[in-house]
Amino acid sequence: MSFGVFDLFKIGVGPSSSHTVGPMVAARRFSEWLERHGLLDGTAAIAVDLYGSLALTGKGHATDTAVIMGLCGEIPATADTEGTPALLARVTRSRRVTLLGSHAVEFDPERDLVFHMKQRQPFHSNALAFTARDAEGEILTRRMYYSIGGGFVVDEDEAGGASDTANDGVKLPYDFDSAAELLALGDSTGLSFAELMLANECARLPRAEVLAGLDRIAAAMSDAIDRGCRNEGVLPGGLKVKRRAPGLATELASRHGTNLGDPLGVLDWINLWAMAVNEENAACGRVVTAPTNGAAGIIPAVIRLHDRCYGGTADSRRTFLLTAAAIGALYKKNASISGAEVGCQGEVGVACSMAAAGLTAALGGTNAQIENAAEIGMEHNLGLTCDPVGGLVQIPCIERNAMGAVKAIDAARLALTGDGSHYVSLDKVIETMRQTGLDMRDKYKETSLGGLAVNVVEC
Repeated sequence: MSFGVFDLFKIGVGPSSSHTVGPMVAARRFSEWLERHGLLDGTAAIAVDLYGSLALTGKGHATDTAVIMGLCGEIPATADTEGTPALLARVTRSRRVTLLGSHAVEFDPERDLVFHMKQRQPFHSNALAFTARDAEGEILTRRMYYSIGGGFVVDEDEAGGASDTANDGVKLPYDFDSAAELLALGDSTGLSFAELMLANECARLPRAEVLAGLDRIAAAMSDAIDRGCRNEGVLPGGLKVKRRAPGLATELASRHGTNLGDPLGVLDWINLWAMAVNEENAACGRVVTAPTNGAAGIIPAVIRLHDRCYGGTADSRRTFLLTAAAIGALYKKNASISGAEVGCQGEVGVACSMAAAGLTAALGGTNAQIENAAEIGMEHNLGLTCDPVGGLVQIPCIERNAMGAVKAIDAARLALTGDGSHYVSLDKVIETMRQTGLDMRDKYKETSLGGLAVNVVEC
């Protein structure tokens, strides 16, 4: 197992980790590939082909925008989102794009960015190809990239491997490929899942850097909640969805101290925090893949609950994130976190499972209880489809994050009432999720060709 906490949690931009973050990364990687192989200076024109799910929902997921930004050298963690409209206008007007910010080439988005909606590449539905031509129009190179979920990208040479970071060559002190192995490591060492993950991370980076990185992730999640609670207006796209979080935040603040008799009042806050993040995501704001953008609101909402109701600290947030990453790594290794591959069970389902495990750990649960909570979180999301209306990460995605956060909390509470003994293991439920994803028809896997996407009329 080589997936680390910073592979699963990446600061980036919305609205989609697979359709926005991934394509931006792929476009930059292609530009860097040209430079590394001495082809950049000879490149006079670029063309991009999008296939499968990227083509079918790419417009709603801002895939075209992400590709242009990546070609220009932007990266998701630091992308200048405020300057994006001006950049797009400049590229459209000039019909040229400046690769890596230094080499201008011919690129007309209307002509050279093609959506092949009826073509799917064999390796993965989220595929995009880049073609570079010289001044005479001869092809210098054509390379295929795949955005395989959660911001992970592999190129045509890496396809078939786990990811671009799965084989980093680092020897981990506590390597594991299954939940059973993770539990066994805990039993033999006396360490918690979080402590095992921390030791593995410290094999890659100095301990101080790991802890600082975890704190940055937690802060970015918290910031996304706060921005989502402040920013008003209508979300981009044709659905004209009004942002609900600011109004709900104002209402809940006005109610503070007056509804102490409502035993379910805390649910309103959980709903608020989850939806706030996903409204920011839908508005192309900065969020954290957790493990994807489409499910980015669940873990932040559950961490905020622990902070507010259980006196969370920097240490408890680190424990939460490390534990959640250990669980997310198992899904990434043994199934998928891509909606285009296994439906929303791979996004909201996995996030729910990760959040349940993280909360259980932060509340002092044993390794067995943590594994149980993670299993419960996924077992009751099996078969969840990905059917975004209008190809936008808005309906049902925003509310689905709120439901996922509440379900994660309930999974943790169920697990903490027991001793960790249970009938269905986490490994079994991960394999079931994988098989269910394989059996699921493509129209329910982030194509907007089935489910709510065809039964809700766009106005």
